[in-house]
Amino acid sequence: MNQIKYPNQTDDAYGIKTVGSRNKALVLWREVVMAYAAPAIMASIGGLITADRGLQIGALTTIGGASALMALLMGLLLRSRVGDMRWVLGAPHLVVVGGFALAGSLCGLCAAWVTSGVLDIMMPGIHLAWADRIWIDFPLSGFIASTIVIWRWRLTAATKLSSKRRMKK
Repeated sequence: MNQIKYPNQTDDAYGIKTVGSRNKALVLWREVVMAYAAPAIMASIGGLITADRGLQIGALTTIGGASALMALLMGLLLRSRVGDMRWVLGAPHLVVVGGFALAGSLCGLCAAWVTSGVLDIMMPGIHLAWADRIWIDFPLSGFIASTIVIWRWRLTAATKLSSKRRMKK
């Protein structure tokens, strides 16, 4: 009879544990792709459930696009000198996330104001159905994208900072 040999599962237990403990840096393009995909998928599902065609279209355009743009802007901002500032790294996690979420909402509100103004100048008298959505979509997308990006960035920054402190000891 042929016997099935099972590998000894305790041999590589320590190797498996060390694989997950490496520090992973925040990759900007992944954050932008996820910032587009996550709200677009959720809003599309909401549009399918409620049979709202405007929400389905807005999910792929204004909601996903504004989220991706805000994630890109926040990522570039964090890569600049702002990410190295002492108050960003030293302040409590929720304070920094809340501040950046508020800033993301305000940027989204300003983007909606500029977009609305530009549309009025370029196409006076023409009312676009999606133009009414931007007053909700842009600030909400800015809030969600900036919250997620800063939360994940702070986690990677805290991990790097704690590993540097351990190395100095």
